Amino acid sequence: MGEILVVRSKVKEAAGKALKGKSFNVASDFADALSNAVEDLIKKAARRCDDNGRKTIQPRDL
Repeated sequence: MGEILVVRSKVKEAAGKALKGKSFNVASDFADALSNAVEDLIKKAARRCDDNGRKTIQPRDL
């Protein structure tokens, strides 16, 4: 894995608000796994962008 792409404190905050009326804790390695998933999404989006002859990754590439 490269560098972390998510802010751990924001992940914890979002998890705490994920479902109204419920609270969740976050495992210590969750942010790393989420960062890996985000990195994979970016790579796939970049491939799709390139396949379509563009240089700007857009939301539709997700």
